[in-house]
Amino acid sequence: MVDRRGFERGQRKWAGLLGEPGFRGQGGGWSRRRPEVAHVFGFWESRAFYDSFMARAHDRLAASQAGTYKDVETKLFVHRFDVKTGFEPGFTDADVVRVAHCAVHAERVDHFALMQQRVWNPAMAGSPGMVRGVFAEAPGHEFLVLSMWHSAAERGKYRADGLERLSLRAGTETDVAALSGDVVRLDQAWTV
Repeated sequence: MVDRRGFERGQRKWAGLLGEPGFRGQGGGWSRRRPEVAHVFGFWESRAFYDSFMARAHDRLAASQAGTYKDVETKLFVHRFDVKTGFEPGFTDADVVRVAHCAVHAERVDHFALMQQRVWNPAMAGSPGMVRGVFAEAPGHEFLVLSMWHSAAERGKYRADGLERLSLRAGTETDVAALSGDVVRLDQAWTV
């Protein structure tokens, strides 16, 4: 990050997304481990609405953040299923988002998705403080698991509650070629 304050000011300008056809919600914040890294999560009804926005209004909104950051990476994922309850892209009832980005071996994709439904989702859904989440897929056998939590302390209880045991049960090491993730403290000023 080059200019954290400038980036935050620019992020508030994304309120201009309201009224965009197909826009469902956006939120984000700073990484808890790497304070110079920002995460922004945007949700659209379809790829067609997203592409239309990118062709029309994106550059106007993004201009307010020009020069405030070094690198940007955008990944598009398609919703596969909800974690816990019907997913809504609202961020006002959560304090923390845990995001896991998984590259899965091609021959293990079906098993990975099944274990997400049968092992990981019930464990997360049964954890006090877990609000909701989404399991999504991108081309190239990439998956995103985004879970929203009331607080970092609540998410910490889930983590301490046997991730290794769940991973063994799900066969995660066999399924996953690469895993990266982060915990993001939501900034409510970025919520649209």
